[in-house]
Amino acid sequence: MDIKVIWEDEDIIVVEKPPGMPCQRDKTGDLDLMAELDRDYLGLVHRLDRPVGGIMVYAKNEASNTWLSNAIRERTFHKEYLAVVCGVPDDKSGQIVDYLKKLRTVNMSKVVTEDVNGSKRAILDYELLQTVNNEDLGTLSLLHVILKTGRHHQIRVQLSNAGFPLWGDTKYNREFTKIKEWTKIALWSHRIKFRHPGGRKVSFYSSPGDIHPWNLFQMPEYK
Repeated sequence: MDIKVIWEDEDIIVVEKPPGMPCQRDKTGDLDLMAELDRDYLGLVHRLDRPVGGIMVYAKNEASNTWLSNAIRERTFHKEYLAVVCGVPDDKSGQIVDYLKKLRTVNMSKVVTEDVNGSKRAILDYELLQTVNNEDLGTLSLLHVILKTGRHHQIRVQLSNAGFPLWGDTKYNREFTKIKEWTKIALWSHRIKFRHPGGRKVSFYSSPGDIHPWNLFQMPEYK
């Protein structure tokens, strides 16, 4: 498989992860992105769920791995997403704050109260970009999502709990939970901004291709 390389130097490699490909080796044994890239050293500093596509950054040496891991821990590693959801948010923009607990036995998370053992605070900002009414699919909305924290399945479970679940999500969208085969989830890692290990600020962008349901919307562009 040809992986799109957006940027590469001696410290980092920025690529576009295809939906459906694991970002690292998992129990399925399927071909993963790190194996496909086949570099002498690759450090995994952040993750994307297997059904999610878009920008991934890997470190190419131990020093860069430490640098980027610190940026994520200090929340200076800025991650933005595009999401197609079922329905329309009541507000055109807002911040969603929840407490999430990971359910390891079923590989899901759920919204709980703050006092539940193992709960973690989850914060995201969203902006409504466009809404379409489709004869077959009903009302769909394109959201721009900015993660403030990085929790397990965070965007998927928070948007579902807020009443506008992701299109194609067989775990958190009731319209899709009965589907047994693999489905492309309409969530895309769209933009990443951080300080390069060399010291300069960098930004990288990616948008979904002309595929359903993304092609129902006008994708935002950045310069």
